[in-house]
Amino acid sequence: MILSDQPRSSRSSIATTNPFDGSVVQEFDVMEPAEVDRLVERSHAAYTQWRNRTREERAAVVTRAGELMLERREELAELLTLEMGKLTREAHGEVFLAASILAYYGEQGPQMLADKPLPTRKGEARVVSQPVGALLGVMPWNFPYYQVVRFAGPNLVAGNTILLKHASNCPQSALALEQVFRDAGAPEGVYTNLFVPGRDISRIIENPLIQGASLTGSEAAGASVGEVSGRNLKKCVLELGGSDPFIVLDAEDMTHTVTAALVGRMANTGQSCISAKRMLVIDEAYDAFVAGLRDAMSRLVPGDPADPATTVGPVSSEESALEILEQVQDAIDKGAKVEIGGGRMDRPGAFVEPTLLTGVTEDMRIFREEVFGPVAVVHKVSSDEEAIALANDSEFGLGGAVLCHDMERAQRVAERLDTGMVWINHPTSSMAELPFGGVKKSGFGRELSDLGIHEFVNKKLIYALPSDTKIAGAAG
Repeated sequence: MILSDQPRSSRSSIATTNPFDGSVVQEFDVMEPAEVDRLVERSHAAYTQWRNRTREERAAVVTRAGELMLERREELAELLTLEMGKLTREAHGEVFLAASILAYYGEQGPQMLADKPLPTRKGEARVVSQPVGALLGVMPWNFPYYQVVRFAGPNLVAGNTILLKHASNCPQSALALEQVFRDAGAPEGVYTNLFVPGRDISRIIENPLIQGASLTGSEAAGASVGEVSGRNLKKCVLELGGSDPFIVLDAEDMTHTVTAALVGRMANTGQSCISAKRMLVIDEAYDAFVAGLRDAMSRLVPGDPADPATTVGPVSSEESALEILEQVQDAIDKGAKVEIGGGRMDRPGAFVEPTLLTGVTEDMRIFREEVFGPVAVVHKVSSDEEAIALANDSEFGLGGAVLCHDMERAQRVAERLDTGMVWINHPTSSMAELPFGGVKKSGFGRELSDLGIHEFVNKKLIYALPSDTKIAGAAG
């Protein structure tokens, strides 16, 4: 329900706030616990029917959802720009990426779930992949469509139903995506948006009808979801923070390397778990790299994210801007060198200057913490071994990138990084057919590719022997 002149509920915290000018566009009532319980029950009831449709029938709904996203790309992209300040071209890019994921699972999902025969000494054995029930997804604001569909798409094809708690600052994006699935033919209760505060998540997971949870978000949120899921013996998938290394091993093509670094760090205004947050540059390339990246960042054009001429927009909120500035100031106070930026832009909105820091040391917050904004940190290294050691000296292990003309050398370094993903000669990114996920405090489980569709399915063994088989005894 959209609020107008009605008094706000004491639980109400769901609103579209434009980070470009700080204006509150729309506010929404949060759902009371009784309403949430009713929707969980509806989702479970829908599951009992949805699971009985063929994989191909379920995949057709997901395919149609992808088609509708493309048909509505202008409207959907505008909501991303409005709610979290995403540049127009990046908003369109996210819509296309999300649609490609739905198309991928619509086409490939049924065969990914096909029965798997097992060799056995006698009889016939196979593993069948069956859905488990209603799942809760808890999603962040930085990629409001992409993050959702990489969870929802494969699980809908698998036969699960989805309850989606989106970030509180992108309610209109959440509603638009719910409408897409409804219009694509998902029956009532198969995909349901929940407007609830974060404090309600544990209670939802504890509901016996919920069979699993997937969260993309902070370490603290992941720890909370992991704890309540474990306590209730339910599986969860966690994609948490990242402090991805971007390793430069030579100075062969500095134009390409600097472009990769700029895109890797500044895409989505630096608000990505897989951003190139720590740039580790071999000493022979260091000076040219720093000069090139400093020049490239100086040419970024701040402004309205809806203006095609803008190349750097606001961060998602005033709170985010203040947190980033605190991290930067801590580094400056402790001796880091500011190559460019370092402060707040002199303009309205949640704008942070594109910032490049060198001379960062272990006593600075920015050395260990994830910086979720337009801030690049460059370290000089003297060898591949030092680059690997520094890259792995992190509590995070999501992604990473290696830039090197010598592919064998790049492969050797990539294999030794303690991360879930490594891209060579390209900033870390995402594609429907490639698995996505991390290790250490970056979480566990995988999304996308064939791995993603098997996270929340029952891998059931069916073993058949002739009826006249002699019974030798049982094990287990």
